[in-house]
Amino acid sequence: MTIVYDFMILALLFSGGSMIGWGIEVFYRRFKLSNKERVWINPGFLCGPCLPLYGFGLTLLYLLALLEKYIPIDNDILRKMILFMIMSAAMTLIELIAGELFIIRRHLKLWDYSEMRFNYKGVICLRFSIYWAMLGAVYYFLIHPRILNGLAWFSRNPLFSFVIGVFYGILFIDLSYSFRITARIKAFAEENEMVIRYEELKKHIRLSAEQRKKKYRFLRALESDISLLEQMKEYLEKQRDQAYHGRINDFIDKTFRKD
Repeated sequence: MTIVYDFMILALLFSGGSMIGWGIEVFYRRFKLSNKERVWINPGFLCGPCLPLYGFGLTLLYLLALLEKYIPIDNDILRKMILFMIMSAAMTLIELIAGELFIIRRHLKLWDYSEMRFNYKGVICLRFSIYWAMLGAVYYFLIHPRILNGLAWFSRNPLFSFVIGVFYGILFIDLSYSFRITARIKAFAEENEMVIRYEELKKHIRLSAEQRKKKYRFLRALESDISLLEQMKEYLEKQRDQAYHGRINDFIDKTFRKD
């Protein structure tokens, strides 16, 4: 029974972290300096309000906080600092694994830190590792002390099964839809020897819709009145132009030249 209970707790943490993280990213992208138009952007490769990266992250922070007592350091402040460094390293590792998997298996770069200093392949960077350490500290001091009783109550409440069932049901439907879409993008990217920046492609589709005065879909950002293949062909031409002028582009072959 303990194993089932612990699994339910982790399932709840993953779902809560995924949705809360999605909300954080939506507001972060809305007000970050590079978003001069102040448009709302749906983050991640899923359609719905879910970012699995944050779900895994919150679950990992919860487990690491429980393991603090095993850090062999007597000084309380130093022990917590080491814990936050471990949390930062763990979150950075999740970013690296997720980012590399999508690049290798889907020819997609879901986020891009290429313009930030001290980055690795645009997938991880020092700035966000520091952010993860800060997030770990916020979780430890403000959330973890209060989350245990709340988790215990909710996991024993009949509402738990319903909420979790709805969340994971929607998640699996969303995953199925999103992987079908990204399979088409992967085929196009392989044919043109590209690793497509997902956010750039969605931005291209949004700007294209605005120019034609058509409705832009916030959740299904890759859908429009023009087929996805046509949108990707237009996007390809823009990337060719960027490659020709020596700017950041999506082509694997950096010696690409315009025909």
